[in-house]
Amino acid sequence: MHLITLIPGDGIGPEITKAVTDIFAAAQVPVQWEEQNAGQTTFDQSGELLPQALLTSLEKNKVALKGPITTPVGKGFRSINVTLRQKYNLYQNVRPSKTTAGIKTRYEGVDLVLFRENTEGLYAGLEIWDEQNGIGDSIARVTVAGARNICRAAFAYAAKHGRKKVTLAHKANILKVPGKIMLDAAQEAAREFPQVQYEEKIIDNMCMQLVGKPEQFDVIVTTNLFGDILSDLCAGLVGGLGVVAGANIGDDMAIFEAVHGSAPDIAGQGKANPTALLRSALMMLHHIGEHEQAVKIEKALELTLQDKAKCTGDLGGSASTSEFAQAIINNLGK
Repeated sequence: MHLITLIPGDGIGPEITKAVTDIFAAAQVPVQWEEQNAGQTTFDQSGELLPQALLTSLEKNKVALKGPITTPVGKGFRSINVTLRQKYNLYQNVRPSKTTAGIKTRYEGVDLVLFRENTEGLYAGLEIWDEQNGIGDSIARVTVAGARNICRAAFAYAAKHGRKKVTLAHKANILKVPGKIMLDAAQEAAREFPQVQYEEKIIDNMCMQLVGKPEQFDVIVTTNLFGDILSDLCAGLVGGLGVVAGANIGDDMAIFEAVHGSAPDIAGQGKANPTALLRSALMMLHHIGEHEQAVKIEKALELTLQDKAKCTGDLGGSASTSEFAQAIINNLGK
């Protein structure tokens, strides 16, 4: 039995979290949930945005599933997601994007995994405001250690999962110092894993190539801001943020999350699509070694996605969140 920290989040978070836990219960997945919350709802109730009880749970269990969280805007609070990533050095943001039968898109044959450095770059929070001269600076900090960590993680993943190629997306022609750090780190990792093909692409060309011929890419690795942008672009190739998984992984902790927003405008209406959180939970199962359970639930999800009548509105159907979850449960073992 695996003890997992469960963070329902805000808005539609509790609804899609219940859908996932119901599916796991029906599939008899050996998981015990330890529920702790964070975000706007928690702040309204207790005055704490990121309670110590949650941090204690994370530090004990080392694995978590997190729904979408709202950080109050304009009140001086730092993003909860960024805070957790930096506090626990969850330096790998891993985002798979794969074409799925039943989800209509402009593309076919997309099967990408993006590795985004998750703690540094422009998200390091190193900002300077020169009020006298009206100048705002943000420092994009890239360290040799951080670059090596994310590049090696991408190559190790490719080698382990039989992926053929890793592409580094960079802007070393303009950002010469941080760009060279990333180039050196990626080239070093490529020498360690010679069975994996390696290529480099400048970020603007990378964006054009992705929307023109995404099937040419396999594993992509890049810095924090570029990865933030590219991961959403890749999600758009396969149906949007509502159908893709996300994970924040460090050396001794991992938090799996739905990467879409908390959608407060539809909260409590039974309209939310739980696919992204479910797929994140399946990534979590692979992470903890429950591969058969993950494959079984993924097959049930794919069968359900091909039956539009059983899907939520954003997927072309008219089912509620709970009805969609029940349809997945009904397809378990088929």
